[in-house]
Amino acid sequence: MYSVNDIKTPSYVFDTDIFSQRIKAVKKAFTDKVDLCYSIKANPFLTASTPKEIKYLEVCSPGELTICEKTIDDLSVIIFSGVNKTPEEVQRAFSDGVGIFTAESLYHVEIINECAVKNNAVVKIILRLTSGNQFGMCKDDIISVIKNREKYCGLDIIGLHYYSGTQKKKAKVIEDELTSLGEFIEELKSTYDFETKHLEYGPGLACDYFGEEPEQTDMALLSDVAPIISSFAEKYPLNIEMGRFFASPVGKFYSKIMDIKSNGETNFAICDGGIHHLKYYGQTMAMQVPKIEVLNPSNDEVKDYYLCGSLCTVADVLVRKVSLKGLDFSSVISFDRCGAYSPCEGIALFLSREMPAVYLYNEENGLRISRDIIKTDVFNTPNK
Repeated sequence: MYSVNDIKTPSYVFDTDIFSQRIKAVKKAFTDKVDLCYSIKANPFLTASTPKEIKYLEVCSPGELTICEKTIDDLSVIIFSGVNKTPEEVQRAFSDGVGIFTAESLYHVEIINECAVKNNAVVKIILRLTSGNQFGMCKDDIISVIKNREKYCGLDIIGLHYYSGTQKKKAKVIEDELTSLGEFIEELKSTYDFETKHLEYGPGLACDYFGEEPEQTDMALLSDVAPIISSFAEKYPLNIEMGRFFASPVGKFYSKIMDIKSNGETNFAICDGGIHHLKYYGQTMAMQVPKIEVLNPSNDEVKDYYLCGSLCTVADVLVRKVSLKGLDFSSVISFDRCGAYSPCEGIALFLSREMPAVYLYNEENGLRISRDIIKTDVFNTPNK
């Protein structure tokens, strides 16, 4: 392992062995009949560390495509998704040789087809079905494309894409969604002679961040969902896309205590990290308490603390009340299970504070720095 002396703060450490173990567990639960796709938006630093059980990488922006260009050899594993596609971006993805395009709108269908025709090619495409939000197309639009698929001579429409949201805690929700998708697949087959050869489905499995036994909670949900997923895959070609469930347990966030003070009866500890670095899911950080460890306690005294970050806003409260032992100036604390979204989803440029370093760790290669601390003032400085 590594020690606190090996890392800078603030920083993330992502354990790629844990990443691989989580993916293998999902693959075993869902059986070989189910393909797996990693959505790299959850944590792009893991892009080059996906085990062989991952068949596809979902990419949702030109920037994410650039990450893949720089980190993986075979770009045919990419499913090029995202709500905002331009003809230029489609052409770039085509030139890269991505394996599958998604179409989120009739406009997407047109520009992907035009790109393929211009290049005397046929590309694989899946049509995204909306769940009622801004993503995907309504059933009528999908049916219209499929009814008129002969006019899209550059497209091999291989199937559908569906994702309705994250942090689903009930297997019944996933069962209902798959039942509805199965009915739509059967309608397309019986009425329009369309065979679905690929269904990309994001189940949005919930991850436990704040429980006493989060890994057990996650695995219990996986166990509940697995029969539903595997049963569906017996009937239809299924590709499960996930990001959060794969990446969440992979990460730790490390932050140094920069100041300690008591205002009235409350002890405040100021960290060099803050809410712009640490993001779990959809909650005010202060109202939840993840697993926190003092890595270099100075004594055995236990006190209650408000843990606050370095931003000039009263919102920058990481934890409103937590009991910690031996906290002192320059103590380093760690936060568990921040492998998904934390490195990219926070308000990183606020106050022009530094962006954390990123380390990757596995038992074979040890600890290595993937990205050093970044000064952000350059992004916020106007030209004269």
